[in-house]
Amino acid sequence: MTHHAFGDAGGGADASGPRFDLTVPSGGYGWWYVDAVSDDGMHGLTIIIMIGGVFSPYYGWAGYRDPYNHVGVNVALYGAGPNRWAFTERRRDTISQSQNQISIGPSSAVWDGKQLRIDIKERGAPLPRKVIGTVRLTPNWRTHEGHQLDHKGRHFWHPIAPSSRVDVAFDHPKLAWSGSGYFDSNWGSEMLQDGFQYWDWCRSALTDGAAIYYDALDRDGQRNRFALHYDTQGSTHKTDCPASIPLTPGPIWRVKRSVPAPEGYTPKTHLMLEDTPFYTRSHITARFDGEDVLAVHESLDLDRFSKPWVRCLLPFRMPRV
Repeated sequence: MTHHAFGDAGGGADASGPRFDLTVPSGGYGWWYVDAVSDDGMHGLTIIIMIGGVFSPYYGWAGYRDPYNHVGVNVALYGAGPNRWAFTERRRDTISQSQNQISIGPSSAVWDGKQLRIDIKERGAPLPRKVIGTVRLTPNWRTHEGHQLDHKGRHFWHPIAPSSRVDVAFDHPKLAWSGSGYFDSNWGSEMLQDGFQYWDWCRSALTDGAAIYYDALDRDGQRNRFALHYDTQGSTHKTDCPASIPLTPGPIWRVKRSVPAPEGYTPKTHLMLEDTPFYTRSHITARFDGEDVLAVHESLDLDRFSKPWVRCLLPFRMPRV
């Protein structure tokens, strides 16, 4: 098994695409993330392939020593029709890596240079329902550089394909649709809660490219806000980040949420996808670079995540085998 170097120039992606041969150090993490919204706006999907699960209570209880003994594939299906959630943590003997392929348990992802194919064979939690299907993601274009997310150089992110086409076909549950998608990778040499207090993240495809916003508060109190516009050649253009406007907090757990918005515009929640004690995911209506869009938005409260009572809840949705 060959591995790619860890760091700003390496990690989970480079100019060739995803690097599934990422080596994760003790105490660190790596993940590859896909989300998609159907063309009719009625369905959503998120897949996260994780080494060193950043939200794994088992990894924490083991002292964050061996990220490869805490791996898994998280699958979430949202919207009209059957919804599913699956996230089973597995041991190091279930993972296989090469530059263009990764398998964890019965699920796998393969990059052929032009398309990402993800084959899902998981079981839901807390209800043990089958989640079996295939997702194909075809980038409209790719980006060629990663970004440092913190001030100490311990957390990195590469938006591999901010604008993509996605085809979804599941046998369990029976589901098929096509839409717009997104593909990125994150990696770090320490846990998220050691580097950050909180972050908001938002992304959307645009007519002439894509827009992504990050607003992260480091553990030491420094704030890192940036707005990126990608053109259809994959080139990065940093733009002014508008002031953030509060969104309605998560309806049950009241996690705070905000998104950059131009003066006089009020973004709104279109569909709440996840509302947890420390994390929200939603589809929102927003205005990015003068264009009205349906965007994917996430808020993460790592102070809340660090509380012992929160970690004790996680095994109910994240069993380990």
